[in-house]
Amino acid sequence: MTKPKLPKAFLKRCKKVTAKRPKVVIDHILKHGHITTEELKTKYGYDHPPRAARDVREQGIPLVTTRVRGSTGRKIGAYTFGDPAKVRFGRIGGRTAFSQRLRKELIKIHGARCAIYLEEFPERDLQIDHRIPFEVAGDDSATDQDPKNYILLCGSANRAKSWACEHCANWLEQKDPKICRNCYWAYPDDYSHIAMRDARRMDIMWTGQEVKVYDKLKKHTAELQQDMPAYVKKIIEKNL
Repeated sequence: MTKPKLPKAFLKRCKKVTAKRPKVVIDHILKHGHITTEELKTKYGYDHPPRAARDVREQGIPLVTTRVRGSTGRKIGAYTFGDPAKVRFGRIGGRTAFSQRLRKELIKIHGARCAIYLEEFPERDLQIDHRIPFEVAGDDSATDQDPKNYILLCGSANRAKSWACEHCANWLEQKDPKICRNCYWAYPDDYSHIAMRDARRMDIMWTGQEVKVYDKLKKHTAELQQDMPAYVKKIIEKNL
């Protein structure tokens, strides 16, 4: 992949980014033309490459995801700059850091539980995320620390939300906060679509003694040669 020829204004905007993680991504792309998920993990130690790419996008700099061959010969993800004309110059500095006060208020309101899995987690394992992605709505200084604009998620749920949002047409093109307000990933207890798809979703986690139930279910569906989600749907439908 060749190095991109970029306008001076775009390069100047890139150089204004000082936060470590997005700067690493930007500098690598400027030097090599792209950065792979493998490089983000092995060279820079970022276990969740989409998060690093999202940091760049939150700085107002467009990225596109491509596929290249990794060190093993398999196809892996890679990021390169998108259309320089789509740079968002008003986004200098990225998102505002979350305060401990906001974390405490969210836990006071919702408890120390993930809004997607509806399970309790150690407070240190819960992450604060915008209900409406920063890339779509940005930060409003008047409501920046208002708990109603944020959600508590475990790491797994946050990664799933990031992936879904970053592949949604509203994130990529429309950027309409109203669409996000009706999305499962923003308001899982009251929504009409999932990333603009007419769908409904239930995330179930088995913990503690419940794991034995999950193991029995897995064994039973394997014996029946059935898909676990489909089998659970049949049980629910039968008993409604």
